[in-house]
Amino acid sequence: MTNSSLHLKRIRLNLARSHDHPNGSDHHGYEFVAPLDSDGHIDAEVWRKARDRCIVRRFWAGEQDEIGKLVHKPGGAEYARWVFDYDDTTDDDDEAGYRFASHAFRVGEYVSIRDEDGDMHTFQVVSVEPA
Repeated sequence: MTNSSLHLKRIRLNLARSHDHPNGSDHHGYEFVAPLDSDGHIDAEVWRKARDRCIVRRFWAGEQDEIGKLVHKPGGAEYARWVFDYDDTTDDDDEAGYRFASHAFRVGEYVSIRDEDGDMHTFQVVSVEPA
């Protein structure tokens, strides 16, 4: 039985160790909903059917939370990418996940996200739970 709600997971990413945060930070990160396959990869086919439920919340100490959507930008096998989009009228605010299409989202793994200013930050997957 294939039911997209069975695949939707709530994934939390906390900022990993960095120059400004040598111990990482649970006050800087993202929480988002995405369909994951059995290997922990984002399932683009299920996303197409459930994209309206794939919401992201960016939390950053000292700033107001931003709410957006997980979006798959086209571009073929080499240039397609997953982004967090906070305003669908512009690409200026998109935050791109580095190699999200090939990355497995499992607790303890690390991922990188390029923010809207072009800076790359590394995050650790701290939870993956049913959405």
